Amino acid sequence: MAVERKREARQKFLLGGIVVKAGLSNVDRAFLLGGLLELARIVPGSAEHQRLRDIGIDAFKASSLDTV
Repeated sequence: MAVERKREARQKFLLGGIVVKAGLSNVDRAFLLGGLLELARIVPGSAEHQRLRDIGIDAFKASSLDTV
């Protein structure tokens, strides 16, 4: 049980970091949830999914360069 709680806590921490990285830490929670629900409707592998994934990959790369 403790291992599962640790895993869940780490996942929440990582997701929170993504919210902060995207500049969304101060937005209305309902707005944020609505946006995430819209993203969940995008079909994996679709052009829109790939476009958004590419943006995210670029953002992670830019972030790692900033910390060097």
